[in-house]
Amino acid sequence: MTGLVVAFLVFDSVIKFIKPAPVTEAFAKLGWPVTLAATLGVICLACTVLYAIPRTAVLGAILLTGYLGGAVATHLRAGDPLFSHVLFPTYLGALLWAGLYLRKSGYGRWWPLRN
Repeated sequence: MTGLVVAFLVFDSVIKFIKPAPVTEAFAKLGWPVTLAATLGVICLACTVLYAIPRTAVLGAILLTGYLGGAVATHLRAGDPLFSHVLFPTYLGALLWAGLYLRKSGYGRWWPLRN
């Protein structure tokens, strides 16, 4: 679960630096200036790195929860569809915390792919 969350967030951060047409269109639709794309990419990437490092994973999860909450608020304000756009960051946050729980608590030992 953690790998899936990290992979998605790294991808999300990288495309904010590249700024392809879908990113610039999404920023315009959401009312954000595209000049903030790189700043949001840096914030997301920094929080994701903190989450990926076991020692700072809890801090990273807390920071990413705030970041994802801002995404929920932005999509809600823009009037985007509920289950596909508004709640997607919530789904990602649930995976984020579930992955952290399984990593930190040791309850993930039953998972067959874990060493």
